[in-house]
Amino acid sequence: MTQAARLSSFYQLAPANLQAMIALSASVKKSSLGARLVELVNLRVSQINGCGVCIDMHWRDLIKQGADPRHLNAIAGWREAPSSFFSDSERAALNWAEAVNALPHRQPGDDDFARLKEHFTETAIAELGYAIAVIRGWNVINASLHNQIPEVPAPGF
Repeated sequence: MTQAARLSSFYQLAPANLQAMIALSASVKKSSLGARLVELVNLRVSQINGCGVCIDMHWRDLIKQGADPRHLNAIAGWREAPSSFFSDSERAALNWAEAVNALPHRQPGDDDFARLKEHFTETAIAELGYAIAVIRGWNVINASLHNQIPEVPAPGF
């Protein structure tokens, strides 16, 4: 069942806010985390939040980066995926992203944070926090307003 978008011109309605979200997304992609890790987190959080627009966008971006489609198909079950699919640091970031995204229903535990600290500096952990926050924000907007996966992606997306 496809639901119609609730606001037909959402992206034109609050241009200053849109530009701020785009700027935050761009800064996260330029962080020390690297484009692949940011996109893996974006894809996983978007899957959990049921945001089809973001799932489509971030899957396509990972494919453009040269990611193996089979590895991307396994991201929803990354814990069971072979070690060659995702590095230890990617697994720590995915674990943290899932834990943070589950707020307020689940609090990230000390063990989650300890696992993260094994692989990331404090700066990278802060950057990961922004990455999770901005993708969750995009998911909330797109899913709540029923924004649709475009038949043909816009140029550059």
